[in-house]
Amino acid sequence: MKREFLLNIGFLIVVNLLIKPFYIFGIDRTVQNTVEAREYGLYFTLFNFTFLFQIINDFGLQNFNNRHLSQHRQLLAKYFPSFLMLKFLLAILYLLVLYVAANLADYPDEYFHMLWLIGVNCILLSLVLYLRSNVSGLGWYRTDSLLSVLNRSLMIVVCGILLWNPAWKGDFRIEWFVYAQTFTLVLTALVAFAVIFRELKNWVFRLRPVYLLLILKKSYPYALVIFLMTVYTRIDGVMIERLLADGTREAGIYAMAYRLLDAANMFGFLIAGLLLPMFARMLRDRQSVFPLLNLSFRIVWVVSIGLAFAVFFFRERIMTGLYVEGDAYSGDVLGYLILSFIAASGTYIHGTLLTANGSMLKMNLIFVIGVILNVLLNCWLIPEMQALGAALATCITQFVVWLAQVELVRRIFGKPLQWRLLGQFVLFAVACLLSFQWLAGLQGKWLWYFLLCFPLTGALAFVFGLVTRRQILELLSGRDNFGW
Repeated sequence: MKREFLLNIGFLIVVNLLIKPFYIFGIDRTVQNTVEAREYGLYFTLFNFTFLFQIINDFGLQNFNNRHLSQHRQLLAKYFPSFLMLKFLLAILYLLVLYVAANLADYPDEYFHMLWLIGVNCILLSLVLYLRSNVSGLGWYRTDSLLSVLNRSLMIVVCGILLWNPAWKGDFRIEWFVYAQTFTLVLTALVAFAVIFRELKNWVFRLRPVYLLLILKKSYPYALVIFLMTVYTRIDGVMIERLLADGTREAGIYAMAYRLLDAANMFGFLIAGLLLPMFARMLRDRQSVFPLLNLSFRIVWVVSIGLAFAVFFFRERIMTGLYVEGDAYSGDVLGYLILSFIAASGTYIHGTLLTANGSMLKMNLIFVIGVILNVLLNCWLIPEMQALGAALATCITQFVVWLAQVELVRRIFGKPLQWRLLGQFVLFAVACLLSFQWLAGLQGKWLWYFLLCFPLTGALAFVFGLVTRRQILELLSGRDNFGW
């Protein structure tokens, strides 16, 4: 299973490195630089607002289906029609709730056009993720990896034409960006459906209320997890706009930095999608999950520490280099946010194991604490520090939630604390911190020093034993006893 994980995560990373960096820095950044900060800040605020109600769209169906299908792959044709019908009904309910919530929030009438468009995109995104959960649940991990970049690939083509064609470039509006998302999400959903269609035999749509209620009953603990995670990771953008006089501009500044955090978090999100069916199958077969847990966390720790510390020490130069309105203040916002990436990455590993184990109640209690803590910190810090306060609140919340999950995994699975391994992790992090701080202080072209952080991260991982020559040789030889 470890070899399967490494091969698939390697393929996943390569595929995403070919597409997503170009989308983030070529398309998304260009959109933010083309429109005003307030205009993008409004889009960011409305997107976060619609995302707060994404629980209605999904209701835990994605994670429930991924876990359940990976353990009972023969049931795809039986469950798929009911799940699809349920998704349609939930989408209607989602739009109704969104309309009521927007009116209660007293959003002006001119906001509603974009709000509806983003709401439809959230429905389409939820549909794509559900369809992909069937692909990964069937064990087609490489196909799922390709589907994970299809939407972004299409966005590169569509937005590239809109942004760089002289006939349209000067008239580009944020609404065009939203329209492009709608178009590409529809195409991605059609492709994902075509992939799994061959496995659907003798299936028909039937409205069976009792059966739909049974699915909802089984999936609601997963839905609560998604809702609570969404609240404490997305409510900050909404609170910035609501609590500050110049809220849309501050939200725009926060969005510039948060977009880079979002890009980094895709790494953990993709690994979680790969790990969930693997953990579920191993738990079903009563196999030890610790070798895979150990391996995946080593990879995530090396990547998250290397990336977070590198971006932190070059934060101001990154923001001024990427954005027209980037400055030292927006760099500090990025600094706090990117440090939260370390904790978020750990959550993607330990939270995924808890999800695969069905430990939903205890995990939801942790997320409730995370929501309360995040809202209180935002109420305190945003009026005092503006967008910087929201970034600090995010960082603190993410670390509290992750460490609570680590302790919960230790208690449920009875894994004793490995002090030697913990020492390796800490020494590696300290070495990266000191090395990158030194590189950031050097005079010259900063970009070269920033890029040097990443091969240095790999070298330090070898020095402190997080990766060894023997492990690499055993992986290449095809043996599944790496001694991790």
